[in-house]
Amino acid sequence: MGTQVIMPQLGESVVEGKVSRWLKQIGEPVKLYEPLLEVETDKVTTEVTAAGEGTLLKLYANEGDVVKAGTLIAFIGAAGESTPAGGGAVAHGERVEAVEVATVVAKRDNGSSARISPVVARIASEHSVNLALVHGTGEGGRVTKKDIQAYLEKIEQGGPPRPQVGGSGAAPAEVPLEAWEQPGLGELFRPTEEVFGKTAPASARSAPIAPVAASAPAAIPGEVLPLNSMRKAIADHMVMSKRTSPHVTTVFEVDLSKVVAHRNKHKAAFEHDGVKLTFTPYFARATIAALKKYPLVNSSWSESGIVLHRTVNLGIAVSLGADGLIVPVIKNADSLNLLGLARTVSDLADRARRKQLKPDEVQGGTFTITNHGTSGSLFATPVINQPQCGILGVGLIQKRVVVVTHNDVDAIAIRPMVYLGLTFDHRILDGNSADNFVAAIKQLLEAWT
Repeated sequence: MGTQVIMPQLGESVVEGKVSRWLKQIGEPVKLYEPLLEVETDKVTTEVTAAGEGTLLKLYANEGDVVKAGTLIAFIGAAGESTPAGGGAVAHGERVEAVEVATVVAKRDNGSSARISPVVARIASEHSVNLALVHGTGEGGRVTKKDIQAYLEKIEQGGPPRPQVGGSGAAPAEVPLEAWEQPGLGELFRPTEEVFGKTAPASARSAPIAPVAASAPAAIPGEVLPLNSMRKAIADHMVMSKRTSPHVTTVFEVDLSKVVAHRNKHKAAFEHDGVKLTFTPYFARATIAALKKYPLVNSSWSESGIVLHRTVNLGIAVSLGADGLIVPVIKNADSLNLLGLARTVSDLADRARRKQLKPDEVQGGTFTITNHGTSGSLFATPVINQPQCGILGVGLIQKRVVVVTHNDVDAIAIRPMVYLGLTFDHRILDGNSADNFVAAIKQLLEAWT
């Protein structure tokens, strides 16, 4: 029996999606959990993975078609197997029950089914793991990321042979890690050893910055590069923002000595819990605390008055290279501690890079943090993410020579320093209120305990 591929429901308020690109063509083999196509909305581009394996027998939608959620768009089966009627026209395609984007169903050895996350599906695909043989500790026997990582560790320590999932069972190709200098927030915007399950060599960790733009179109002088939906949306939003708000930027310098010491002391414990501790949660936690102290910054402008938001929904800008950028939102971020923020940031960033975010996950932000330091920038003047009041830019974390005072005695020291720049809406905040907000973030970071 074949596998039906349907247009997923990309969010509670999203009823259709655009077939951006087919990653497989008719007649090509398809492995379990393998990406089949990219679906695009005005907010995100996300991959849809295969919930079965076989041969791609038929496509019911062409690239560029806008398809309603729940509509049959492809069929996977055995060669020669009959396919559902559809006539190739989406409007007449078979309607089936909608499923969540990039979520697959793993068959358990007892015959039952348990949904797994896209991350687990990807790891299983990359390491050719049969999930039916992995003991799941999640709700309803669901296999979690921790479960499959423990299973792989057991295999590498001399456990039973690893069952293969489809195909010849060849070992997955090595995934090269990009080399970066920027620590901390920079780790949010690149693949990490945690994401790929590999360890970067020392030479790569100390190498110069080398961003990769694999999906960038070849630029030929005189040629006009076509605009995709994401680039158009970014352009429209940036122009609208500059027209809407009078932008002003204030910059503070922050000594991260205590943050660095705290991270060095606790990152092993975080990794024991399956979370890679970067500097991102520290900036997020300090920003959240400052937003609670100065709620005017966590607001939006309206003609009837300034709207103060009850909770902090913190956006974290993620670079997608040549594809642009996206801002996944940590909902109710003020309810999370450092560990919770670290875990959420890692999850959102990972799925953003892999095009697995839902539109609902990039909406509703009340304040945004962006890290321009990954490319070596010291400070910048980012554009406000409307309708928010402000955006905090984090520059390169860099050891610099500074003057420090202890017991009224000045001395020269080398400290890890960073510039924090707040771009704010001058209709809502004045210079003094904006400076007080950034000063609060500075104080929290420099006195971290």
